[in-house]
Amino acid sequence: MDSPKSAYRAVTRQIEVQVTPRFLPDKSSPENGYFFWAYTINVANLGGETVQLKTRHWRITDAQGRLQEVRGPGVVGEEPVLKPGENFEYTSGVPLPTPSGFMTGSYGMVTATGEEFDIEIPAFSLDTPQKARTIN
Repeated sequence: MDSPKSAYRAVTRQIEVQVTPRFLPDKSSPENGYFFWAYTINVANLGGETVQLKTRHWRITDAQGRLQEVRGPGVVGEEPVLKPGENFEYTSGVPLPTPSGFMTGSYGMVTATGEEFDIEIPAFSLDTPQKARTIN
């Protein structure tokens, strides 16, 4: 289990999103300006209605303040359906040209009755071990 300091959490409409990022030195090449992180996300349905994750929208900012936005269907090729009490966990990755940055975003959800709404992905820091953790 990761230490609580490394997990970021947000709850929207009784849907919890928890993120645990980690730097991957073996996939990074700092001398070439390439830094790679993996992040594990757990989406938990704490509410009473079935929901489906349909879309994602990421805002990725590097240490120079350069913003990259990523939008698309689902996550890791899936559009998971979460009944009350269920959760979905996946791991993905992100490269940056700087040794730190941060990500935030939202997931587009839909209820069984067709109501669409967005849930927050908490902002989380991407830091290399030698960098002090900062809230960007």
